[in-house]
Order: sequence, then C-alpha cells, then structure tokens
Amino acid sequence: MERSRNGRAAVSARPQAKHSFGPQPTQRARQRALCLAALREGDDLAELGELLRTAGVAVAGELIQRREHTHPTAYLGPGKVAEARAAARACDANLIACDDELTARQERNLEQAIGLPVVDRTTVILDIFASHAGSAEGKLQVELAQLEYNLARMRGLWSHLERLGGGIGTRGPGETQIETDRRLARNRIATLRRRLEHVKGTRRLQRAERERAALPTIALVGYTNAGKSTLLNALTGADVEVRDRLFHTLDPTIRTLRLNGRPYLLTDTVGFISKLPHQLVDAFSATLEETRLADLLVHVLDGSVPEPQAEGMRRAVERTLQEIGAGERPRLLVLNKVDLLDRDEREELRLRHGDAVLVSGAGGEGLEELGERIERELMHTLRPVELLVPYTDGGSLAELHELAGEVSREDTPEGVHVRALLPARLAGRFARFAVAS
Repeated sequence: MERSRNGRAAVSARPQAKHSFGPQPTQRARQRALCLAALREGDDLAELGELLRTAGVAVAGELIQRREHTHPTAYLGPGKVAEARAAARACDANLIACDDELTARQERNLEQAIGLPVVDRTTVILDIFASHAGSAEGKLQVELAQLEYNLARMRGLWSHLERLGGGIGTRGPGETQIETDRRLARNRIATLRRRLEHVKGTRRLQRAERERAALPTIALVGYTNAGKSTLLNALTGADVEVRDRLFHTLDPTIRTLRLNGRPYLLTDTVGFISKLPHQLVDAFSATLEETRLADLLVHVLDGSVPEPQAEGMRRAVERTLQEIGAGERPRLLVLNKVDLLDRDEREELRLRHGDAVLVSGAGGEGLEELGERIERELMHTLRPVELLVPYTDGGSLAELHELAGEVSREDTPEGVHVRALLPARLAGRFARFAVAS
C-alpha cells in the first residue's frame, strides 16, 4: 500500500504475499499498519491482519473502539482518533488500516487527523484480487470493481487543485479535472461492462454445452482458504494450483467427478469472506452464476479453527449465498482439514455438526463418505429407466455406460435389456428404447 501518483494511499501487491501464513520475514517490512476497528462487541482483528499480510503489509498494532455505529466523519470518535495518532507513532506504523469500508469523507478526515495514509478493508481486498487475477476475465472483473469503488472518492484526489471561495470565478481547474476523471472512469466502466457481457455470453454458450450433456452439477463454496481447491484435486485427480493464502482461486475451475462410474461436474468457486465488498459481488456475477445454477452446493468449512470463528465464517458464506441468489440451493456441509485435529476434537466436531461430513482434502480422509453423501443428495436428479437396446446400436449402449456408470444388463434375442439410473434431463434421449411396463 503506497502513495499513487494522485496522492491517494493504494495497496501495492508484492511477492511477499506468498509468505502471508508462514513465519514473518526477519527484515523490516516496508509497510507497517496500525489496524483500527469500531466494533459493537468482540476484539478480533485477525482476519484484517491476514488480509494485510496477504497484501504484503506487516501488522504493527491494533486499536479498537466500542461503538454502536462508526463515527460519520472520522470513523472513530475524536478522542480515539487522537489515541490512534499516538499509537501509530509508538508502534512506528506508516499506514492506517480500517476494518470497514470508509466513506470518502471518513477516509480524508482520518488521514488528515493522523497524518498517515489510510486504507479500508475494501481497498485491501480489491488489491489482493488484483494481484491474484490471472485470466483476462478476472482482470476485467477486478478493474471494474476498483473503478466503481473509486468513482465516489475522486473529489479527494484533486483537493490540491480546488479554489477556495464561492460565486463567480470559483469553477477552477480542480473541478474541471474531477469532471474529466469521472467521465473517463464512467466510460471505462461502460466499456468493461460491455466486455463482461460478452464474457457472460461466452459462459452461456459453454454452459449450454454442459447442459446438453445434462450431468448433475456440484459447486464447492465456502470461506476463502477453507481448502476447496485441495478438495477438488483430491476428488477429481486434477492438478489445480493450491496456495495457503486468501483468495488464491478467482476463476471457476470445472472438472469431472466420477462416483461409482457415474460422471458429475464439480466446480471450484471464488472464496467468500465477511464484509465482502458489494463491488466484487457485482463484478464477479458471471463467475458466481455457476453457484446459482448448481444442483448441489458443497459448503466447505475449515474444521480446524475454533468454533466461534468457524460459526462466523459459516454465517458469512450463508449471507453471501443469499446475496447472489443461491440461498435456496440444496447444500451439504463438509468440515475440511480434520487432519489437524486429534481424536477428541474430531468427536466433538461430529457431535456439534451431526449432519456434516468430516474430511481431509490433503490427507484423503473421509473422501469415500463424502462421495456417498453427494450421491445420496443428488439422487433426486436421477431417473430409473428400463431399456431394450438393439445390438446394432452399440453407440447408445456405450453412452448409457458412460452416463449411468454401473448398469444392470441382460442379453436377450431382441437386444440388450438394461436397467439404469440416468440424469432426468437425459432420460428422454433414450425414450425410443423404453420397455413398456
């Protein structure tokens, strides 16, 4: 997070982000943040700290004020702002990081009062997304979110060009520059939206191809860094890159999962987080479409974290699913990383979450049980069929084996008598072979 050319504080992603969860480097970090929060209750700023470390920023200290609501002009009350200024000097911080999204006025006033650059939670998350975006679509989505976030904050960027006073003659170059920048930003936003609409069209074509295959679809959803990509690799044999850092996966990855020979489509999606910026939800709507349309959501939760933290993560995911229109989709809770727990801790976890499946994506524990649960949960998408396939139609018979996995077959003089479970959307494809009951 450094000063950009226009004078605003901006996060700068650096290679150190890959060390976000390991031992901190011994050299002195270039940027050291004092974390501020206005909380009604609790004192946990661990998540903000992890976000900062992922962005390559060291946490120098924390300061919390108990408030029902944030202060409308400075985020914290005047007395706490003065305390924050002294705390920043004491811990040698050169950056202020707030655990909420700030208004432009709050950010400007806090920066002036403390005398240090100020970033909010949304700025940090957007920066992490920008540094992790690898595909062309991901980069477009992040740029759109950043522009929409910064559009309302442009006045603060050009305060050094504004004229004082009022009336005739006060419309100076600062105002003109603001209007120019806003117009350019709006034009760019419109361009990005058009390009993302094209991406949506491409995704619709790809989805139409998958729907033609009519395979049941499963989406892995959950808090960021819960181990979804590791689980995808363990279930499908894929080699999706896995990193122990927040928001490593931004683009959806779709692989074929086979259970008892029957194929399913398994999608790894972007991780969620509490207070996920709405700009990101809007920008990533094309990506999140896979979640809305899945037949089953597998909610992957980190089972190794303390229960209060896990419950907060679970609520954050549920809120985000509601926000993107996937709140009513069937779901299965999976508690991952149980290899980090001892026997007693696992039993306690089973008692608290009786309907969940305990797994270890890294160690392979519980994957067989998870496959069985997925099959049971998706049984409603299958339809029993009884068919008589002529010997001359070997292609249809091979397709039946591909789609149904294990089938019950009997060779008869008229053809192959087959009993199988097929995806309901595909049953009509074989209707001409149906045996009259």
